[in-house]
Amino acid sequence: MPPPGTPSEELLIARFRSHARRLFWSAVVLIATFGATAYFYGNLPAGLENWMLLAAAGALVALAVVLPFVIWYSRSTTVTTRRVIAHHGIGARRRQEMSHARGYTIAVRRGPLQRLWGSGTITLSNGVDSPLRLPNVPNVTLVHETLADQIEVGQILAHRDAQSSGDESVPL
Repeated sequence: MPPPGTPSEELLIARFRSHARRLFWSAVVLIATFGATAYFYGNLPAGLENWMLLAAAGALVALAVVLPFVIWYSRSTTVTTRRVIAHHGIGARRRQEMSHARGYTIAVRRGPLQRLWGSGTITLSNGVDSPLRLPNVPNVTLVHETLADQIEVGQILAHRDAQSSGDESVPL
């Protein structure tokens, strides 16, 4: 721990994306498309050509496989010793932050499938800003415990720094 009154450096605790189970149907479409393309290539009825088959397969893979993967990959969450940062967006990146020192409530919601996969949706709310919603967080119990610990540590450090500066108005 740094001495009282000196700022502590921000360290990375975790960086994660939503659970990859949402890409299941994309994988099924990819496998089925490759299988159907291999089967029909060279065996098409009269009037159809192989390039038409390849173009249709390419369009299907682009829309049903590549696009969902890019959307999934463009969303990430970073937990540091000072804050939680949620990034999302493909072209223009948007980010939403929540500070541990300010404190916030943590709500965890888990549906039946999320329980099966060990994931869940975490909602962080500090009562002032709009809630930060983290859908399909993998290892949701571990992330929940980590966030609760970081809130406690952040508030202890804020209280300690307030005590060392002589400000007695900050409650614990």
